[in-house]
Amino acid sequence: MHAYPQPAIALVAEMEAAAKAQPARAVAFQGAPGCNGHRAALEYDADCLPLPCFSFEDALDAVKEGRADRAIIPIENSQHGRVADIHFLLPESGLSIVGEHFTPISHALMALPGAKGPFSAAYSHPQALGQSRHYLRERGIVPMAYADTAGAAALVREQNDPDACAIAPRLAAELYGLDIVEDRVEDASDNTTRFVVLAREPLDPFELQDVQAMTTFIFEVKNIAAALYKALGGFATNGVNMTKLESYQIGASFAATTFYADIEGAPGEARIDSALQELAFHCKYVRPLGTYRQARKRG
Repeated sequence: MHAYPQPAIALVAEMEAAAKAQPARAVAFQGAPGCNGHRAALEYDADCLPLPCFSFEDALDAVKEGRADRAIIPIENSQHGRVADIHFLLPESGLSIVGEHFTPISHALMALPGAKGPFSAAYSHPQALGQSRHYLRERGIVPMAYADTAGAAALVREQNDPDACAIAPRLAAELYGLDIVEDRVEDASDNTTRFVVLAREPLDPFELQDVQAMTTFIFEVKNIAAALYKALGGFATNGVNMTKLESYQIGASFAATTFYADIEGAPGEARIDSALQELAFHCKYVRPLGTYRQARKRG
């Protein structure tokens, strides 16, 4: 907890105590109180007890250890793409995706009371800095990466430097006593982050047959010519919509590429089962990460 800036520590302790008393209601998120993960947790479940965690690993560990029932983790942003390291952390966690949530993201530039700029540096999470990079560049403000948006706001308050500012949600300014110098500094008006909700146990895919469902999995194709082309052919021939396909390297050989995929539908449907069976035939392994209710219609 003491990795947080001083202004955030009391709030973190209060929220940790509430979650400890009722872990079945706790939803872990990465960041200090007031960050977008905090917002997303309350939007997803208004009755939950948000549990702040300093890192993504800490949030996942809170669920694995039973200190929280679920975790809500950002996985991608409409403007800045994939959230770093998430594709490694989710499979390693042993947790299952049980839901998704889309949060519109609006960033505010905030500073010490009375400070109006010009500012020399802006602190925030790398995703938020990337989503506001044109705004910062036009004003000559140096982006400074921090663990999370709200923690950056608490850091600006702790440092008491009138030349520094933070890019964070409006809630962070309220919690840490900062002034909002300018609102909506993100570069795109439709800036949106997709979060996934993780739990210790997966949902039963057969209970999702009558709803719009998503299924997420990772796989590694065999190291032969046209293996990926053949592996994906089953989704086309069975009429399965693949909404996401990303690759990433594991290890230093650069010979084994792992793919992360989302498809519409649930195992138990004939077309989904056929597509996954064909995929498995051309792969070293296929590992499901979860089937869950679709929060937003694709396309």
